[in-house]
Amino acid sequence: MVTLNRFNSDLPRLTRRQMLAGSVGTLAALGLSGIPLRASGDTAPIPDFIKWKKTDALIIHSEKTMETRRDAIDMSVITPNNILFVRNNLPTPSESIVADPDAWEVSFSGVNNPRSLTVGELKRLGVETVATVLQCSGNGRAFFPHGASGSQWSVGAAGCVLWTGVPLRQVIQDLGGPASGAQYITSTGGEELPAGLDADTVKVERSVPLKALDVALLAWELNGEPLPLTHGGPLRLVIPGYYGVNNVKYVKQVAFTDVQSTAKIQVSSYRIRDVGEKGSPEQPSMWEMNVKSWITGPLEQAKSGPQIIHGVAFGGANAVKSVEVSLDNGKNWQAAEFVGPDLGRYAWRPFMIAADLKPGEYRIVSRATSAEGITQPRERRDNERGYGHNGWDDHGITLTVS
Repeated sequence: MVTLNRFNSDLPRLTRRQMLAGSVGTLAALGLSGIPLRASGDTAPIPDFIKWKKTDALIIHSEKTMETRRDAIDMSVITPNNILFVRNNLPTPSESIVADPDAWEVSFSGVNNPRSLTVGELKRLGVETVATVLQCSGNGRAFFPHGASGSQWSVGAAGCVLWTGVPLRQVIQDLGGPASGAQYITSTGGEELPAGLDADTVKVERSVPLKALDVALLAWELNGEPLPLTHGGPLRLVIPGYYGVNNVKYVKQVAFTDVQSTAKIQVSSYRIRDVGEKGSPEQPSMWEMNVKSWITGPLEQAKSGPQIIHGVAFGGANAVKSVEVSLDNGKNWQAAEFVGPDLGRYAWRPFMIAADLKPGEYRIVSRATSAEGITQPRERRDNERGYGHNGWDDHGITLTVS
C-alpha cells in the first residue's frame, strides 16, 4: 500500500491542492490544458443525495447510478468528489448517520478479542492515505451485444481517488489477530433493510479472501474531505485492487470467517457466468480487477494538425507498466507516455501521445500492460451480467478530423 503526503516523502512532490483539484487543476499543475465538459442534456430528476455533484459531468442512469462522462475523466490524476460515479445497491441511509461520524460504531468478530469500536476510536489506532481506482464490476456493460441487465455503463463507472483511514490489519492486530481457521473477511453494510424480506436476499455483505487484510483500509475521508454519505460515509471498507462491490459502504460489521457470506450478493450475484446461466458459488467472484485503459480525448471531432491523444490506464490488482495507442484500430501501435505523478500500485496513470492528424476518420484504441506482464485483450469475455470488461476494441473511440 502506498501512503501519500505526510506518510511517504519518496513520492513526486505535488501539493495537496493540486492532487485534489481534479482535471483542470491537475493539468494546470502539469503545464497542460483541460478539455471543457460538454453539457449533459439529461432530463432525469437529480436525487437529493447527489445534488452537490457537478451533474453536467454525469450521466444519470437511475436514482442510484450515475456515471462520470468520458470527457470529464480527461487526464485527471485524481477524480474530484463532485464528478465521481455513484452506485448503490440499496436506498441511501439517512443523512443523520454522518451528523456525528466519530460516533459510528463497527463490530469486529472472528478475532481473538472481539469488540465494537467507534470511528473516533479507530482514528487513534493509525492512519494511512492510499490512491486507488474505484470501479464498478459492470463498467463497460454497455458494450455487450446480448444486452446484459443492469446500468448501461460505458467507461465512467470508475475513478481514481484518495482514501484516508486506518489499515484494517492494524485494527485486527490490536484485537489479537484473526481467529484460527479464518479464510475470508466478511463485511456488512449498515443500510436499513426493507421489512418482511429475508435479509440474505437484500443485504450488502461481501466476503473477500483473507489476503486482502494486507491492503484493506477502514476509510473516513475521500480526497481529503470527510467521507460523504453518497460514497459510504461515515465509514467504508476499502480494498485496493478489488471491484467496488467489495468496498462495503456504511460498514457496520467486519467478521473473519471460514466460509463466504450466505447473502445473495455474494452467493450468486457478482459471479462470472456464461450468458443465460444462473449465478452460483462455484463461479468466479468479482474480486480483483483486471488491467484496463481507455481514451478520454479528443472525442468525436477534432481539427486537423497536432493533437494530444490521451486517456487513463491501470493494472487492476497490480501496477500498470505501459500503454500503447493505435490510430487504426490495432493495426499499428505506438508507446504512450505517462503524464503526472505515479501514486502507486493501485492508482491509474494518465497517458498521452502526440499525433499530427490529417483529415479523415480514425479508430483510436489503447491497450495497457500490467507490471506482471498481462496485456489487455482485444475482445471482451461475454458473460451474463456484463462484468469485468477490459477488451480494448469496444473501448475505443471514432474520431472525425476535419
